[in-house]
Amino acid sequence: MSADVGAVVLAAGLGTRMKSARPKVLHQIGGRPMLVWAVESARQAIEGGKLVVVIGPEAKSAAQELLGPHATFALQPEPLGTGHATLQAAHALAGTKLVLVTSADLPLLRPETLRGLVDTQRRNEGPLTLLAAHADSPRGFGRIVRDGSGHVIAVVEEAAATPEQLLLRELNVGAYCFHGDWLWETLPRLPLTPKGEYYLTDVVGIAVADGKSVGVAGAEDPDEVIGVNTREHLAEAEAALRSRILRQWMLAGVTLQDPASTYIGPDVTLGTDTVLLANTHLEGKTSVGAGCTLGPNTLIRDSIIGDGCTVEASVLEGARLDEQVEIGPFAHLRPGAHLMRGVHMGNFGEVKDSTLGPGTKMGHFSYVGNAEIGPKVNIGAGTVTCNYDGEKKNPTTIGEGAFIGSDTMLVAPVEVGKGARTGAGAVVTKDVPENSVAVGVPARVIRKLKGS
Repeated sequence: MSADVGAVVLAAGLGTRMKSARPKVLHQIGGRPMLVWAVESARQAIEGGKLVVVIGPEAKSAAQELLGPHATFALQPEPLGTGHATLQAAHALAGTKLVLVTSADLPLLRPETLRGLVDTQRRNEGPLTLLAAHADSPRGFGRIVRDGSGHVIAVVEEAAATPEQLLLRELNVGAYCFHGDWLWETLPRLPLTPKGEYYLTDVVGIAVADGKSVGVAGAEDPDEVIGVNTREHLAEAEAALRSRILRQWMLAGVTLQDPASTYIGPDVTLGTDTVLLANTHLEGKTSVGAGCTLGPNTLIRDSIIGDGCTVEASVLEGARLDEQVEIGPFAHLRPGAHLMRGVHMGNFGEVKDSTLGPGTKMGHFSYVGNAEIGPKVNIGAGTVTCNYDGEKKNPTTIGEGAFIGSDTMLVAPVEVGKGARTGAGAVVTKDVPENSVAVGVPARVIRKLKGS
């Protein structure tokens, strides 16, 4: 494609059938608003051309915040139909040779399908090409009516169709490509419907009446043309998107034990030979290396996981695991947690805003926050870094090879030196020197270790 192609994404519909205070196009599938999916597909399809989003007053500020500099906005102040909405983009796209028009409630249309629509119009002598699909379930789409020679003569909306027309299964999806000059000249000629709106589909009748041909491009995958007008449609689109993503990763060498209970977000990346066990959810900008085993019953969000890691029945948020890390079951890594190569973290542990050095073991029932833990440290069961003093978070530092006894309370700010040890139940309020043993409440150093 080139800059001679522009795009209009129609996003001003009220979506009354959603029964929601939120504008329809801001409802999400795959963790993204439908509007973002539609705009991204159109943007990729026109590759450098200008993109205009036609938005209603209800969604204007939210849409601008979501899309930022990636789109130009045109406001449709009143909901007067798709034809009137498209006309709002006329000034921004004046002089553009071809104009792609699609809708934000078609979030699953692929860029390559839209490119095919544009390419078909490039070859079409007439002024427009529409995107069609054949489906047993019409989902409220208009029907494409052809004459005996197979030429398109009309698009009939479902509400206005005759019983014979309702039996037609060639559906008008709601995406088009036009010769730009013809589109802007024709839109003011649209008739006002009994509902008081101007329908973009009526341009087909105008073209036919003027003796011009109407091209048709096909959408091969019926899931692509799921139009979202209700919560039921939203669920259908979500399921179709999830199936698309799962299929992509299985083809790329990832094993899914139970695809029906596996959720992978659109921005997630996975390495080959990784295995996802049942009920595993990967969300946000999560990156997983090769040869990992994740799950069952695991949620990972916005995290980086190195090669060869195991995460069982745990929750990770904004965390980073280097290679060969073992987590769980029932562990919780919060934002800023960094577990270096070979760390083992057992059940019911929690780490936040802390680094655990290579080979460190944190068995179970412990909390580590705002801490720097060196290599090969043993953190006993029930250890807690008491990092919050009621006003601010304070750091804890533990040196290489230290041994932290069970139920140790580390009252930050505090430092435990290299090779030091704390006794079970110690409350450490002062620094423990290297190779020393501290016990008691409050903890005190009772001896130096041999060889120190």
